[in-house]
Order: sequence, then structure tokens, then C-alpha cells
Amino acid sequence: MFFTDEHAAIINENVLTTRAIKENSVDLIVTSPPYNVDIKYNSNDDALSYTEYLAFSEAWFSRCFQWLKSDGRFCLNIPLDKNKGGQKHVGADLTKLATDIGFQYHSTIIWNEGNISRRTAWGSWLKASAPYVIAPVELIVILYKEQWKKTSGSGQSDMNKKEFMEWTNGLWTFPGESKKRIGHPAPFPVELPRRCIKLFSYVHDTVLDPFMGSGTTLVAAHLNKRKGIGIEVDEGYCKLAKERVCQATEQLRLFEKKENAHGEND
Repeated sequence: MFFTDEHAAIINENVLTTRAIKENSVDLIVTSPPYNVDIKYNSNDDALSYTEYLAFSEAWFSRCFQWLKSDGRFCLNIPLDKNKGGQKHVGADLTKLATDIGFQYHSTIIWNEGNISRRTAWGSWLKASAPYVIAPVELIVILYKEQWKKTSGSGQSDMNKKEFMEWTNGLWTFPGESKKRIGHPAPFPVELPRRCIKLFSYVHDTVLDPFMGSGTTLVAAHLNKRKGIGIEVDEGYCKLAKERVCQATEQLRLFEKKENAHGEND
């Protein structure tokens, strides 16, 4: 175990081989796995063949299926498609792969990253011969293990009416995250796991990110009174995640101190 406290646990191991997580122990998985688009991670080959990538996905999906409780949910942030190395319908392929393993399909949220664009080519510029069509969106595929209705856990939800109405609309619009600001080549913004965590889990539930990276899911879990577990093969990213979790602890401490002082003044 790389790091653990009452709020979070960081496991510096490979998702395919770790034995640190018990079967049927996780309430919610929120993750964004490697997209296989040749991002320069410290410790991961992000340029597999597409066949190898699907085999890798099948292997880690199977592990996640074992770790989830029977009423556990799985929020999978993946590309809609990709064109680097050939056009591939990634979202459709990974969704089908997950359901073949045993996951049940619930819905798909479209994440519109607003002004974020990853375009590097337009194909035949201003010509109809071979243009590329690329949507600046990603998917958050919502899956579950056996039953959709959640029966385990505290039963305590912490959404307000505005959040519930907005988040149950399957088109989410908020910006992506800065690589430079976080110090990781492919971070997602804390807003993504925050919404998933509050919408699909109860207070004090266990939330897992099997590709923890910079620890964004753990930060969101901690700030919203869930226990976060992260698996990350790279020690450097584990150190970064630990720093961010500790910063979240300090952030909560200062907030509670301010709230207590405000209450005493009242």
C-alpha cells in the first residue's frame, strides 16, 4: 500500500495483478483508462495495436466486475471514437466488451468539453474527397453489475434539486483540465467524478479508480465524504495523488473551521 488514511487508499500496483482489493467490496468505479492514442505516460504503453488494446480492456474490465458489489455502478469515461492510426468506434467497442463480460448497460452521458479541442487534422481541407469528422465530446458510459437499484450503503444522498435536474440530463458541459496545472499528461477535471459520485453513490460509500493517475477521483471522493481507492502503476503519479488528497484534507479542515467559527458568531 503506497498510502492510506481514513479517507483514501493509494495502491502502487498494476491493475491486472494487484490483490489489494477484495471482491464485492466497491460501490462505485469512476475512471478514465488510457485511450491508446500514444500519450507519453511515465509507466504505460499508450500505443498498443487495437487488438491488444481491446484485450487489455477486457482484462481490467473483468477485474472491476469482481470488485464491484452486486448493486455496484461503473462510470467509464472513454472516447466516442478515434482517428489516430485508423478510424475506430472506441465507445461502441468498449461498451460491447463490458456487456459481454457481464456488466449491465444503463445509459451514456455525453461530455461536451466546451472549448477544448484535440483536433490535429481535418483530412481533405475544404474538399469533399476525404474530410475527417471529429466530435469534441467524450462519453461517460454508465454500467452496473447485477441490479440497478441501490440497496447497500448508508442510503444518504447529498444532491440538491438543481444538481439532480442538471445531472440527469445526459449532456454535460464543462471544460477539461489543464495538463500543466495538474502535472499529468491526461487529467480529467474534478467536476467529472464529483457528479458521478454524488449521482450514483451514497455518502460513506467506497469509490474506486483503477487508473488513478493524478488522483482526481480520490480528491472528489474525499471532498464529498466517500472513501476513495486508487490503483496506479506509476510511483510518481502516486506521489502526486497523495499530495492532492492531503491538500483536500487541509481544504476540508479550513472549511470546517470557518463553518464552526461562523456558527459560534451566530
